[in-house]
Amino acid sequence: MAQSVRQARRSGGAKKAKRTLSSGQVHIFASFNNTIITVTDSAGNTVTWGSAGSAGFKGSRKSTPFAARLAA
Repeated sequence: MAQSVRQARRSGGAKKAKRTLSSGQVHIFASFNNTIITVTDSAGNTVTWGSAGSAGFKGSRKSTPFAARLAA
């Protein structure tokens, strides 16, 4: 029974294609509470982003320079 459910889930959609970026821009937004880093392509479309909160820091530790370095 468990095998049939597992096999049904594997036949899902297509995987996301990886793409390389020859040039882009890095936007850094540093507030008193958090640091958000966004990487965009030349057209301004977001490629990836990260923040101190998404790196696992909570509360007042998000605003430290160490958390900003790990988010980048």
